[in-house]
Amino acid sequence: MHTRHRTVFGRFLQACAFAALSLALVAPAAHAAEKKTSKKQQVSSASAKRSTARKSAPVRKSAHSAKAPTRVAYVPERPSFGQLAGLHQVNDPLALKSSVALVIDQDTHEVLLSKNDHAVLPIASLTKLMTGLIISQARLPMDEPLTITQDDVDTEKGSRSRLTVGTTLTRGEMMHLALMSSENRAAHALGRTFPGGLDAFVAQMNAKAKLLGMTDTQYVEPTGLSSRNQSSARDLATLVNVAHGDPLLRELSTSPSHEVAVGRRTLQFNNTNRLVSSPAWDIGLQKTGYISEAGRCLVMQAQVAGRKIIMVFLDSAGKFSRLGDAERVRHWVESRSHAVVTAGGK
Repeated sequence: MHTRHRTVFGRFLQACAFAALSLALVAPAAHAAEKKTSKKQQVSSASAKRSTARKSAPVRKSAHSAKAPTRVAYVPERPSFGQLAGLHQVNDPLALKSSVALVIDQDTHEVLLSKNDHAVLPIASLTKLMTGLIISQARLPMDEPLTITQDDVDTEKGSRSRLTVGTTLTRGEMMHLALMSSENRAAHALGRTFPGGLDAFVAQMNAKAKLLGMTDTQYVEPTGLSSRNQSSARDLATLVNVAHGDPLLRELSTSPSHEVAVGRRTLQFNNTNRLVSSPAWDIGLQKTGYISEAGRCLVMQAQVAGRKIIMVFLDSAGKFSRLGDAERVRHWVESRSHAVVTAGGK
């Protein structure tokens, strides 16, 4: 009986040991499972939070994945000098988008339309018309190579250019790009390499303006990037009339496009005024311009209804509005070639 009790007791001890061993083995696994479940719950919770955040936040799609065009916040342009002066409040019969306009008969000097034509405003790249006139009349060799340097890089507005530092083109090619596609570095290089340097060139620009009777005009550099380059529609009409008498300026400013070899590459530049390619227009000279202070600007000499017409548009609001204004004037001149309209500035 004693032996039997010992046997039973021994079996009891073995069972307890086995149970303890089982608990020891199960506990880590259960703990690990609990941690795993806890992590799953945390991930699920975080996922739920992100899902809620995505639902509450606006959905943004990349440009590649979006089916519809993505909307970009509109940043309004800085007001032009003309807008600040209230010039856009002046009405005219053609509802022009330009706050300043002047249309005259080149032969008779008859004023067909005027609007704030004495206002003095920044003229942006219309400046390059005087730059071209000075270079052309200086009779400098057009085949002389000029090289773009760091001095020609725009620090005024930070504008871009495909003419990298080190690019070498002839003076004639620089002239072509400056007048046709309004290339700023090309225009600056023309002034910088003028005999006597940039200061002498700017002095020549102002001297020529004074000689032509452009009393409202001032130049401080040859590109038009500076808002201190200023003039009036009256003065610019005078400049267009004189520049139109130069065959080189007529040819280069109305060229639709031009290719230049830059190293191993061939670059094509296009005219900033698409009207030169329109069969509805017969344009003898043109120049566009834009900086925020000046708005969109345009000067042209064109044949309209059998008349030689000079048009000046300054401070136009909207990217294509200056061309729209030119179209309005052309249609108006064609329908009323002898009308004289005056609005504001008188």
